[in-house]
This record gives sequence, C-alpha cells and structure tokens, in this order.
Amino acid sequence: MATATPEAFMARALTLARRGLYTTDPNPRVGCVLVKRRQIVGEGYHVRAGEPHAEIHALSDAGGAAKGATAYVTLEPCAHHGRTGPCAQALVDAGVKKVVAAMQDPHAAVAGKGFAMLREAGIEVECGLLEDEARALNPGFLSRMTRGRPFVRMKMAMSLDGRTAMRSGESQWITGPRARTEVQRLRARSSAVISGVDSIIFDNSRLTVRASQLDLEDGEAIARRQPLRVIVDSTLRLPLAAACLSEPGRTLIASCSRDAERRTRLEAAGAEVLCLPSGADGRVDLVALLEYLAREEQTNEVLLETGATLAGGMLDAELVDEMQLFVAPTLLGGEARPLVALPGLERMAQQRPLDILDMRAVGRDWRIIARPQRQSP
Repeated sequence: MATATPEAFMARALTLARRGLYTTDPNPRVGCVLVKRRQIVGEGYHVRAGEPHAEIHALSDAGGAAKGATAYVTLEPCAHHGRTGPCAQALVDAGVKKVVAAMQDPHAAVAGKGFAMLREAGIEVECGLLEDEARALNPGFLSRMTRGRPFVRMKMAMSLDGRTAMRSGESQWITGPRARTEVQRLRARSSAVISGVDSIIFDNSRLTVRASQLDLEDGEAIARRQPLRVIVDSTLRLPLAAACLSEPGRTLIASCSRDAERRTRLEAAGAEVLCLPSGADGRVDLVALLEYLAREEQTNEVLLETGATLAGGMLDAELVDEMQLFVAPTLLGGEARPLVALPGLERMAQQRPLDILDMRAVGRDWRIIARPQRQSP
C-alpha cells in the first residue's frame, strides 16, 4: 500500500469490515489485516454469524507468514467459545507477535478477556487506533451491549414544506428512485424494521428488502436475509390481508391488547403477536419493545419507518439515535400530514434541536442525517 503506517493498515481493516455491512447480523462487522515487515501478508473479514471470524480468515490467508506478524483488527479478538472458537487463542497459536485493536469488545463474554489472553501468551497489545471509525461501524452492536436496546435510526421522506403524505394518507412516491435505493440499503443493514399499524393500513407496506432496488452486486444474496418486521399495533387493528404477512421472513406485532380471538386470527394469517405492557398513553410501551428486541431477538439496528404519531412518540421518549430525512423538491400543502407529531410543544423554548451530521444530494432529492440532542441529563 502507498503509505505503510499503522493508521493505513487499520483503515484497510475497517474497509474489509464494511464488506460485512449487510451480512454479519447479529454479530459485529469486523476486519483484520496481518502485517510483516510493513507488508500485508493476510487479510479477512467476518462474513456472517456462525462462520469464521475476521482473524481466522486473515490467518488462513497468511498461512505460515502469520508467524511474527502484527495483527490489525477492528475489534478485540474474542476469548470464548461460541459458534466458533476463540480468535485470541488462534492468534496465539499462529505465532502473531503483536495485536493492534481499534477498540475493546463490550460483549460481557469478551470485554478485555481477549486482550488478557494475548498478553498472558507474551503478545504485545495496543488498543484505540481509529476507535471512532470502528465504533461508527457497529452502532447497533455497541448499543445492544452497553444500553440493552438497539440503535434506532428513523427514516422519513418529506416534501420541502415538511409533509410526508396527503391528508388521505397517500404517500407513494414523494422521493425519487435514488432515495428509494438508499432506503432499501438502510433496511438491508438493519436487524428489524419498525412501523406503526396506521402506516401499514394506509400504504399496505411490505417492509421488505428488494434485491432489484439495492443496486448492489450481491443484492440477491443480501435480500435472502429479511429484517424482522415489527408492527406497533396497540389494539390489533392490522388487516388480516396485509401484504407484509405474506412476505418472506417474520412479522411481529407488538400490542397491549388482550383480544384472544383477534390474536388467533392474526397468528393464523402468518403474524407473531407479542403482548407488551402499555405506557401512560395506553399504547405499547416503546422502551419495553426495544428492550425485548435487544434481549430476545438480538436486534442491533432498527430502522423506524412510520407515520407522525409513532415517530413523535419515539422522539418524545428520546429513543431515536439518528434521523435520516429524505427531502424532495416538491410541496404537498398545509392539509398534508406533518413529519412528526410531538406533543406539548407550545413555546420556542420547547423546540427539539438536532445536530446535523451530513447533508448531500441523492438523485433529485436531499438526504439529511441528524442526531436529536438529548433533553434529559
């Protein structure tokens, strides 16, 4: 490589890790590069859960050249037996002399144990190189490990006057093909897609990843893993003929209704029904939902695709970590539906500020990536 520096080798490992953006779930995306005499002798990345980790691929690629090499890995090597063996031990057995990791693994089964295993074997360990970039690659995994809930990314399409649908509920299509491709990629990288029942009723959304719209070379393979579809439906109003119920993959209805007959009918139509406690507003407790998804479904990243009410509820509860807003160069008028329904905002002092992280053109539309500023301490 042009610049043989530790930063360049770790950057290469991060590039490799990104190849697993759509496939490693629920595991983190990890890349590894083995370097000897300032030359890469082996490299690899984690492709999918249950298969060898990045370090194993890199060691296999290097063969005997791994002995005496330095390993650059984007996450602390694991030290436990899961579906695969401990990578830290594999590095020890291969004779690697040094390991440079971007960050420590927050998973309780690792969390420094991999580094300890390496040091006990006499291997030099460094941690923290390009850590911010490594953390940005796995926001969902880190959120699940440290907060007990997924990373929530809210996607919404709106007109220049901040409207998301006509008063009738009609919303297809506000944005153009390029923006819709980006949305498909957001779905593909997500563990779950959450929507409200009203959005499903109005649009009959399928909430699926469609290979033809991903515009990726391996789109067909990526689309085989459909994210979990989660419909927030407090009173079990989802139509039995809803298109999402007949699509590949699972549809989970989160409800606080005790209507056994309606539940039986929905389950017969192909849904799974999850009964959760209700919040103060009588609707599904959104915190309980996210905690369930993290704990029981190993959900890392959630894509929230919904209407104003559920979007407002998630924002009001400070459960949205990132917003991706696709803005179309069109006007829908004052009678059209607003972006979010945030309760209790009457004075400018109550506004909800955002930090803009990125803004760029996507075809004929604009995409704004923003982070809500936290209101609570």
